[in-house]
Amino acid sequence: MEDIKGKKKTAIIIGAGPAGLTAAYELLMRTDIMPIILEKSSVVGGLAKTINYKGNRIDIGPHRFFSKSDRVMNWWLNILPLQGIEGINQNDIEISYQNNKRKIPLSATGPDPLTEDKVLLIKDRFTRIFYLHSFFSYPVSLGMEMIRNLGLVRISKILWSYLLVKLFPISKESSLQDFLINRFGKELYVTFFKDYTEKVWGVPCDQIKPEWGAQRIKGLSVTKVFIHALKKIIGINNSTSDEHITEHFLYPKLGTGQMWDEVASIILAKGGAIHFNKNVTSIIASGNNITSIKATDDGTSDNAEEIIYDGDYFFSTMPVKQLIAAMQDVPANVSEVAGGLIYRDFISVGLLLNKLNYKNSDGKSLIADNWIYVQEPNVMLGRIVVYNNFSPYMLHDTSKVWLGLDYFCDEGDALWNKSDEDMRAFATAELQQLGFIDASDVLDAIIIKEKKSYPAYFGTYDRFEEIKTFTDAFQNLFLIGRNGMHKYNNQDHSMLCAMTAVDNIIADITTKENVWNVNAEQDYHG
Repeated sequence: MEDIKGKKKTAIIIGAGPAGLTAAYELLMRTDIMPIILEKSSVVGGLAKTINYKGNRIDIGPHRFFSKSDRVMNWWLNILPLQGIEGINQNDIEISYQNNKRKIPLSATGPDPLTEDKVLLIKDRFTRIFYLHSFFSYPVSLGMEMIRNLGLVRISKILWSYLLVKLFPISKESSLQDFLINRFGKELYVTFFKDYTEKVWGVPCDQIKPEWGAQRIKGLSVTKVFIHALKKIIGINNSTSDEHITEHFLYPKLGTGQMWDEVASIILAKGGAIHFNKNVTSIIASGNNITSIKATDDGTSDNAEEIIYDGDYFFSTMPVKQLIAAMQDVPANVSEVAGGLIYRDFISVGLLLNKLNYKNSDGKSLIADNWIYVQEPNVMLGRIVVYNNFSPYMLHDTSKVWLGLDYFCDEGDALWNKSDEDMRAFATAELQQLGFIDASDVLDAIIIKEKKSYPAYFGTYDRFEEIKTFTDAFQNLFLIGRNGMHKYNNQDHSMLCAMTAVDNIIADITTKENVWNVNAEQDYHG
């Protein structure tokens, strides 16, 4: 696209996470608009980056590569090819997340992970909940495991509370607590959802908007769980049932960030630009268009020089609170809403171990979990990631165990302010308390702190429409990504927002509603 003088147009993109990189890639592949990305840190990937620590790679996540969108799945497979499968007995494999399932064609001719690095692996999906020092299936399933771990008294309470809420549901869901109780019953909510959710957000569930549940808890049905358990008890075995399908997902050999490192390389090769260590300080507008962005080069000197970036289109993935603060002539009500937006921060402790105390069912091999959600109320640990089970190539020495211990906190609180040494000792003690390790087996650790990982559905969020109305009035400004939209998006949703924004530019569509509606439409949730 060119202006009336024949000069190529430019898009300034704030942030080099999945949304920003996708926008740049789409512009380069489908238009002649030149993207310039301004990234505050020194690496690409945002919340989907991978850090290499002494040969052991750790994600901020990590992220499974699954989407219900064919467009996103094909996009990923175009960047990194699927691994080759020798001696396959079928033509495709089913990957799934909750109730969303899709077929992926297999081939024996894809790259071999033993010799090629640029490859997507096919991984088994296995996640459990840890509660009462016992493991429970996730999503929750009613069977002998649950009966044995919880006991008949608790199981009876779960059944009766579920039946009660089906007969007398909460008529108006004003909080996440109402949302969860209506779907699972109070007893199951207290048992498997309340403590973990409150660890994530740091506030009681009755103070969180129900939109979080609509975003994140999709397709889980207690009714289906009960029906499936009943079928098993009476001996009905339907081989076409969803529950009998092995679940898989795709994952880059060298971590989530490998995908985005590769996309960044393509962007640079195609003539796009990525400027690192750029802190956006001002958004300049004229009428209903953004004209330029001012940024300081924070990575080179104490006296950061201000740089002006002129552009024709602007994409923002920076936190909405900071975006509005950088804009001029903002209405008082919009500034008030933006100032009251709340975020939850994140600490990941990478822990290298000789071994775990918990074993697989054979009593010898490493547990098979990808994630373990820690529901125990007497520890702050929220989630355990077993990187060995995402990709063995994430480890320098595959005889060791490489864990990510995820903590949710607020910037400046007691947990956030712990020194790296204290945080390592704290995480080690909690993991030992839960029976997972002996402290003597800890070999090394890395502490990673990530600000504004989770945009919160409380604070002034219930007035977010006021911000949306204000920013949507700028015809050439597109808010995309998790923090850019203050929406708890997965990476595929963030990518779809970027793709849709580029679609609108190409089609000269001025509305932004189709961008905001990504991950809001029920037919997408499945």
